[in-house]
Amino acid sequence: MKFEARTLSILIPVYNEEATIWQILGKIIQSPFPEGLEKEIILIDDASKDQSADLIRRFIAENLELNISCILHSRNQGKGVCIRDGIQQAKGEIILIQDADLEYDPRDYPELLAPILDGYADVVFGSRFVGSKAHRVLFFWHYLGNRFLTFLSNLCTNLNLTDMECGFKVFKSELIRPIRLREKGFGFEPEVTAKISRIPQIRIYEVGVAYYGRTYLEGKKVNWKDGIWAIYCILRYNWGR
Repeated sequence: MKFEARTLSILIPVYNEEATIWQILGKIIQSPFPEGLEKEIILIDDASKDQSADLIRRFIAENLELNISCILHSRNQGKGVCIRDGIQQAKGEIILIQDADLEYDPRDYPELLAPILDGYADVVFGSRFVGSKAHRVLFFWHYLGNRFLTFLSNLCTNLNLTDMECGFKVFKSELIRPIRLREKGFGFEPEVTAKISRIPQIRIYEVGVAYYGRTYLEGKKVNWKDGIWAIYCILRYNWGR
């Protein structure tokens, strides 16, 4: 049975993304979209030090006909807090997380949404490691780290994901809202994976997505310290109390 949804809430955490925020919003608006499903775009600016917040306000002012809103943090709190705030405000039956850079392409929305809309899935993870879409070739050790974290997460959850850390994730709102999320930063990914894996009869699907990765000079923020913290989060949220 198909899942009846009227609105998709797109959550966009933002921190110092003045170089890309206008472009990603334009791509979201122009992206192909399932018929009958409305877009709700919620930006959460995490006390950016650049012009991100000003650009967001300007974009909203120039597109008043669109359903776009912005949450402004007075101090930097991390991606996890941004997502929690976005979930609280979201009104859609489906919630999709979209990074504010250009690493993930909104043109992949139809494929990400299809398993939920067709009635097969409750949660959909994007994966940079399956499928035939374009993937930028970057750092070997970063790739190896991602594969190790996914392996460790799978070992704890008994899932067979290929890319637990992928920034593209889609949830039925009724499932993600009741979950008590604690992580403030990038630990959101292993935490939410651990917690949704424990929902009885949960149906998790994975879809290959394109990946236009950034170098650190281009603004990539995740580093080796986040990898160490991810290991802690995997163990804590799967085996801790």
